[in-house]
Amino acid sequence: MYENLDHVVLSFNRESLLLLNACIALIMFGVALDLKIEHFKYLLKSPKAIFIGLASQLLLLPLLTFILVYFLEPSPSMALGMMLVAACPGGNVSNFYASLSDGNVALSVSLTAITSSLAFLATPLNFMFWANQYEPTSAILQAVELNLLDVIVTVIFILVIPLSLGMYVSKKFPKTTLRIAKPIKRLSIIIFAGFVVGALSSNFDHFVNYILNFLFLVLIHNALALTTGFSLSKIFNLGQADTRSITIETGIQNSGLALVIIFEYFNGLGGMAIIAAWWGVWHLISGALISWQWSSRPSLAMPQ
Repeated sequence: MYENLDHVVLSFNRESLLLLNACIALIMFGVALDLKIEHFKYLLKSPKAIFIGLASQLLLLPLLTFILVYFLEPSPSMALGMMLVAACPGGNVSNFYASLSDGNVALSVSLTAITSSLAFLATPLNFMFWANQYEPTSAILQAVELNLLDVIVTVIFILVIPLSLGMYVSKKFPKTTLRIAKPIKRLSIIIFAGFVVGALSSNFDHFVNYILNFLFLVLIHNALALTTGFSLSKIFNLGQADTRSITIETGIQNSGLALVIIFEYFNGLGGMAIIAAWWGVWHLISGALISWQWSSRPSLAMPQ
């Protein structure tokens, strides 16, 4: 069904990888400036919504992605990209979209904080487990000799440490945090957007040549992610605000982290990188569309 992209390698040098690492770390630091210990304590206050959100993102989405790959049979590198994106924690813009959607912002922020904190284990374990269950992707893992510990260390450095540092600064220097939080967020997004534009321009021919291979695949995968969060919330009878937040959290993935892992350990393998890069673009569009739709329909109170 899909043309094989396993031979494609994107142009990306060591300096660009360091810049990407710095971008993701800065984004996570900016996200953490809004986090408080209370967001982790939300687990105790509202365990049902938290556990459903975590199950949707950390368990169900990777499983359903594996099933989707099995039936659609994309090229192995594209399948590997889908599995990696599904294994990543929520993206930082999910909190903004949850607010626009009249969702439960506290729940959204709490889920982002928890999944990002757990990512150093959840992301590599989920990714390697499901990739090893599918023979074509398992062959790639064996070829690159991916080391679980190396991936864990990478995620700790670009997610967990900046997250912890940002929360420390927020707690220790609250007045300074109020002044720097918004500028840091804006700066990190501008830098990351510039990075993505630069990466796209230097590999523009690949994107044009293979656009029909990844365009609808990412659309279907992202729709699956959004539907997963929405359906699981409905099955467990969560209120509209919680449902909206969990839907968005599951559909907005940290594709930047996926790109770091792809260029660090897979040498910019084309199918993987193109899937992750287009995910990073498309989930912003789908999230904005859903937020716009929900913003005109205020959420109802949680059912009793």
